[in-house]
Amino acid sequence: MNFDSADAMTIAAAVREGNVSAVDVTKAALARIAMRNHQLNCFTSITAEAALADAARIDSEIAQGNNPGILAGVPFAVKNLFDIAGLTTLAGSKINADNPPATQDATAVAKLKQAGAVLLGALNMDEYAYGFVTENSHYGPTHNPHDLLRVAGGSSGGSAAAVAGGLVPLTLGSDTNGSIRVPAALCGVFGFKPTYGRLSRAGVTLFSSSFDHIGCFARSVQDIATVFDVLQGKDHRDPICTKRPPVETLHVTSHLDISAIKIALAKSAVGIAGDYFTKGAQPEALAAVQQVADALDVTEYITIPEAHRARAAAFVITASEGANLHFDKLQRRPEDFDPATRDRFLAGALIPSSWYLQAQRFRKWYRDRLREVFQNVDIILAPTTPISAPLIGQETMNLDGEEILIRPHLGLFTQPLSFVGLPVLSVPIQRPNALPLGVQLIAAPYNEALILQVAAVLEAKGIVSAPVIFNG
Repeated sequence: MNFDSADAMTIAAAVREGNVSAVDVTKAALARIAMRNHQLNCFTSITAEAALADAARIDSEIAQGNNPGILAGVPFAVKNLFDIAGLTTLAGSKINADNPPATQDATAVAKLKQAGAVLLGALNMDEYAYGFVTENSHYGPTHNPHDLLRVAGGSSGGSAAAVAGGLVPLTLGSDTNGSIRVPAALCGVFGFKPTYGRLSRAGVTLFSSSFDHIGCFARSVQDIATVFDVLQGKDHRDPICTKRPPVETLHVTSHLDISAIKIALAKSAVGIAGDYFTKGAQPEALAAVQQVADALDVTEYITIPEAHRARAAAFVITASEGANLHFDKLQRRPEDFDPATRDRFLAGALIPSSWYLQAQRFRKWYRDRLREVFQNVDIILAPTTPISAPLIGQETMNLDGEEILIRPHLGLFTQPLSFVGLPVLSVPIQRPNALPLGVQLIAAPYNEALILQVAAVLEAKGIVSAPVIFNG
């Protein structure tokens, strides 16, 4: 088996059937990390000893005739804001390096381990998840596997690049304003942000509590669906993750057979996000959306009202909440922040409370408008990013003849959606002799199953794919 390119479910099936041992799979992944990570800079910590011990336990379970779990022997890694027992949770910061090690795994990490997955370590990110590029001044930039001179995106850049570069088939990340979807698009992998509150954030360092989601990266729709199913469930450790979703939305993997997909799509309406989502993007980003629309026979454009104000309000709320969360550190150790992060937090600390309250009032209005939109459409297509991956260190980009800053504008099309917690999957569009791009599949809350059904159709048609790329 080619472990470089095998997806998670293929690996798990081979391990459960005894065709390969979990220890051998783990050793192969550690060897790839040793060979490639010095160029990609995805990992900030590698837990080799614990991983090999976990893999040996899985092999022992199989030898005894026990079921080791649906993800048996699958290597995975997590953004370094997830608690890993025995490791200090960095959240991309120098300041957090002084903290004691975590005493228990984050809920999401524990659930993947319980399903048989093998944790290999923690991954690089923008400091405190505040950024779209993973150019971390403390731990160095993560490099895009498609072109090592380019950014991987952020803030979950290490998570996306580790999957795209073939280091591991699965990773976890977090998404506030686009921190899963942006790097997924720039690195050419699937990146999934479920409905706000659907998955537990217990044991995760937050940036903006009213926005933060956790989610996953993978190279196939089936892998995304399986991880999502494993991670579901209420968690008393996370007060947001308490609402029970509708029963029919649970266990999305059971909805991925072809006949069910055809029935579901025949009854579903898909539209293309127009107006705001067609402006400020390079032509190739819009062409990627059109490619998906053509594959689904979609021609109707729909309007998401006041998306530009939603993005502005998202800036106000996340900057305010992030600054408040880190205000003590800003006062005590300002020199130990990444300068770009520190400046954004300081600006957030100066936002008047009246602006924050008005942004939250607008948020409620906007959520009501989106409910109205989803009365007429089930899935909305939109670009994930306005451009493909920029060069590391590049400060500006040209959009519509205007020179604008890259860091804030990579989230141009993601922020208006996480603003109200919608489930979104960024699907990868591979382009010959060009960098990949992403297209967002957007649905109403708790409609993850339909998103994954649409993605499965696109994958079956060869429109979206996530091959391992390593141009090292």
